Amino acid sequence: MVILGGGESGIGAAILAKKQGYDVFLSDGGTIQPKYKNELLQYDIAFEEGKHSEERILNADEVMKSPGIPEKNELVKKIRAKGIEIISEIELAYRYKGDSRIIAITGSNGKSTTTSLIWHICKTGGIDCALVGNIGYSFAKQVATDPKVLYVAEISSFQLDDIKTFRPDIAVLLNITEDHLDRYEHKFENYIRSKFNIIKNQTPQDTFIYCVDDPVITDYIARNPLHSNSLPFTMYYQLPKGAYIKENIMTIQTDGEKFTTSVFDFAVKGRHNQYNTMAAALAGATIGIRKEKIREAVETFENLEHRMENVTTVRGVNFINDSKATNVNSTWFALESMTQPTILILGGVDKGNDYSALLELVKEKVKAIVCMGVDNRKIHEAFGKHVEVMVNTASAKEAVQAAFHLANKGDVVLLSPACASFDLFKNYEDRGRQFKEAVREL
Repeated sequence: MVILGGGESGIGAAILAKKQGYDVFLSDGGTIQPKYKNELLQYDIAFEEGKHSEERILNADEVMKSPGIPEKNELVKKIRAKGIEIISEIELAYRYKGDSRIIAITGSNGKSTTTSLIWHICKTGGIDCALVGNIGYSFAKQVATDPKVLYVAEISSFQLDDIKTFRPDIAVLLNITEDHLDRYEHKFENYIRSKFNIIKNQTPQDTFIYCVDDPVITDYIARNPLHSNSLPFTMYYQLPKGAYIKENIMTIQTDGEKFTTSVFDFAVKGRHNQYNTMAAALAGATIGIRKEKIREAVETFENLEHRMENVTTVRGVNFINDSKATNVNSTWFALESMTQPTILILGGVDKGNDYSALLELVKEKVKAIVCMGVDNRKIHEAFGKHVEVMVNTASAKEAVQAAFHLANKGDVVLLSPACASFDLFKNYEDRGRQFKEAVREL
């Protein structure tokens, strides 16, 4: 088996494949981090970096492709042309998970929060479970080195593109908005289909939890009949089965359980987190967690770093780190939850963004925009006529200083970039940490 890519998922897949008796060769066109290189040496796995030995790769029986490598990559095209099967890391992990169960979560926004909340519910309910997948921990490595009875997995569309038999016991689909279209031939339908791969192998014994308020999801379901046991969630009406919120009371109704709890007790605030909490509570109830434990978990959950994270207040100005908002829809949710005048820090690598969705909220809530990116032209075009003050900056420090200068006591400085981070930063975590560092230096 050839593993393409020497990051978290590639290394995890290599370790699992080696343990299962495969002849493994890992190839990375870039540099492999020292910690990952040490693991390859520890498990005696053959590897190369800084190049791809095509002859060896094109002689593989099977290739595990890391999710970051696009289909348009020339080597991937050659592998496809030869008819060699390409699988994803989650497919490999699924093969060897044994009797363990999987709760898999996908969606354009809210995946990490919901996955972490489900994991917290399961831990609170006494289940020995692992948090894996796109959240930063290799599913394959977990299966290989520390197997659990339950895996709570955040799954991206890229990971779902190369599944064959992967079948979660519980699949959660939060929402679908235009994102990563550069990877899907700029066709929204391709991206939608990719997200729905999460249920393509499900049977009536499995559960599908989804947001019935999302028109993209409901339209797709209307055209493609479901085979799973479905549990929808909504904010607009009562459901006989599923979850809904009415007059600030969340009701969860599954086959075995019905209970209610107040949204005022939710640890994570904001309308988008009410959706995330409904999905998580449904997953917890479906897996058999008692309602008292679900309530306790929902009330004690701590939000993730870089997701609407309160950093600190400096001279009456509140700073919020939402660096994980790498698309327009995420930033929309962040702005929607703002109740004070906001200085918004936007910008980075644009993935074909349409900023018009933010316009009404920007007009209503934003007093100034601080652009933080190499190319800020589209942001100026979108908001220049509607926001009095717009400033260009080229680092987190500059952006924080400019925002603080523009803020008055009682204002919020919100880093919610709506873009990827690769122009100025290693990743969104690096962007968020540099932002927090700059805030603390004020």
